[in-house]
Amino acid sequence: MTATKVGARRRWVWRLAPLIGLVVALVVSAVAGTNSLPPALRAMLPVVELVVLVAVVFASVHHADVIAHRTGEPYGTLVLTVAVTVIEVALILSIMLAGEGRAGLARETVFSVIMVVCNGVVGLCLIVGGLRYGEQGFRVTGASAYLVVLMPLTALTLILPTYTTSAAGPFYTTTQLVFVSAVTLVLYGVFLYVQTVRHRDYFLSDPGDASADKAPSGGPPARQFWESVVLLLVALVAVVLLAKHFAGSIETFVATVGAPVDAVGLLVALLVLLPETLAALRAARNNELQKSLNLALGSSLATIGLTIPAVSVLAMVLKQPLELGVDMHDTVLLVLTFAVSLVTFGAGRTNILPGFVHLVLFATFVFLIFVP
Repeated sequence: MTATKVGARRRWVWRLAPLIGLVVALVVSAVAGTNSLPPALRAMLPVVELVVLVAVVFASVHHADVIAHRTGEPYGTLVLTVAVTVIEVALILSIMLAGEGRAGLARETVFSVIMVVCNGVVGLCLIVGGLRYGEQGFRVTGASAYLVVLMPLTALTLILPTYTTSAAGPFYTTTQLVFVSAVTLVLYGVFLYVQTVRHRDYFLSDPGDASADKAPSGGPPARQFWESVVLLLVALVAVVLLAKHFAGSIETFVATVGAPVDAVGLLVALLVLLPETLAALRAARNNELQKSLNLALGSSLATIGLTIPAVSVLAMVLKQPLELGVDMHDTVLLVLTFAVSLVTFGAGRTNILPGFVHLVLFATFVFLIFVP
């Protein structure tokens, strides 16, 4: 009975969060830019926006997951991916267009996502699982599929722009941006087809593991499915509206604490990846390392595969500059991250040692933001 009551309360939380988020977003839109609020409430507004935004992001991922269980593959993966991408693009564009504009925010956020996922999340999952089970197994074919797409996409979107000569600086020309966006979408589309249709078994837990995937017991009922569809749309609208006004608050906070502007991209990445990070850690703790890797590496791949083309199109339509190329020390971190990842995911079993190596790389990334 107690578990039933807890489950019922959680369902009500997931139902109310998008609606409350939309109401808060509309209220903030109405009072923003006016002096109708007392100074104390105006100072508290960014904190309220952050709390509500985090709650709505979690609610969005929850309802997308409900829809995914009902629709099955490949549509379930697409729903989850599109939901997270809408949230990320809304945050990136809002901050890019706020104030004087941030031409490099998309680059900083995508680079931060790769570092957070491939080093921070992966490192924590390997340590959590390794401390509890000693060693954990996963499918080498699945991990290799992620890396073989992730590495060239990262090079095309973050490294190559620094070395092209058609445009000065770390920028692509419009023609180059269209080509790279198209190639990125094609590669991600082929990967999604391989993952969900042609070689789905590459991404399932190893049959020899005790945590091997069990057959699904059936999706949620139709009423819950349609309820989640509506609430997901409401949540995404709320996120877009909240992001529009929260953008300035993020930059103000970063400036107030004296942090460098690159920290904005890290904050956006952490906010977007928070639900999937918790799910990946929970899976590692339950001896489902393959599921952890699917969640983690899939997040970074979707970020490049969908976010970069979406931001590129919107930047071209709005005639906003889009700075993509990273500098030399970031390039070194990317190369080192993928080199270590190839070793980590090359044997099919892992322990805490590579986990700590990945965490050291993540700590180096954060340290260099503040001490470049």
